Amino acid sequence: MELELFVSGIGGQGVQLLGKTLALAALREGRHVMLSGEFGGHMRGGSSVVTVVVGPEPIRALPKLPSAGTAIALSHSYWEKVGPRLRPGSLILAEETVADDLPDDGHRIVRVPAITLGTEAGNRLSSAMAMTGAFSELTGAVGIQALIDAMTEQLPSYRRQHAETNAKAIRLGAAFVRGQGAALSYPAPYLAREAAE
Repeated sequence: MELELFVSGIGGQGVQLLGKTLALAALREGRHVMLSGEFGGHMRGGSSVVTVVVGPEPIRALPKLPSAGTAIALSHSYWEKVGPRLRPGSLILAEETVADDLPDDGHRIVRVPAITLGTEAGNRLSSAMAMTGAFSELTGAVGIQALIDAMTEQLPSYRRQHAETNAKAIRLGAAFVRGQGAALSYPAPYLAREAAE
């Protein structure tokens, strides 16, 4: 079973960091991964979409994924690059401040207070890491420690001071999902992690 994910947002929100962290964490846990990024023409403020596919066997997905069953929305801007590519009944984790701005297309939208959790961790910009923790906890995609290790590994030396804050944000995102319990239960947990353990 493969997990196919779109992450959508604005350049500067950590969209690419989020995708790469999930991909590296899955590799650390012995899974196969495909990672692809799409960027707008701006360094910050333009569209940013990342595609992650994780599976227990070699990935057969195309480099540009035509559809997926899960998505993370850090912003409603540029959602048109992702929304039409979601299969019916997809799971969307949306930052709570943008959830109402997403079209109601019959998907299951889970609101995550990622900005609040990032701020609680020590930096509002850690909201993408809070969302990563929430997604992993809800879907069972990867373990929380693997996420923290992957995030820390890819931070350049001049950004290492953010590792502790990002790790706290990941844990807070996961704790948010655990605290919601049955209200947020995901009906089809990602099974590849169990197969890898």
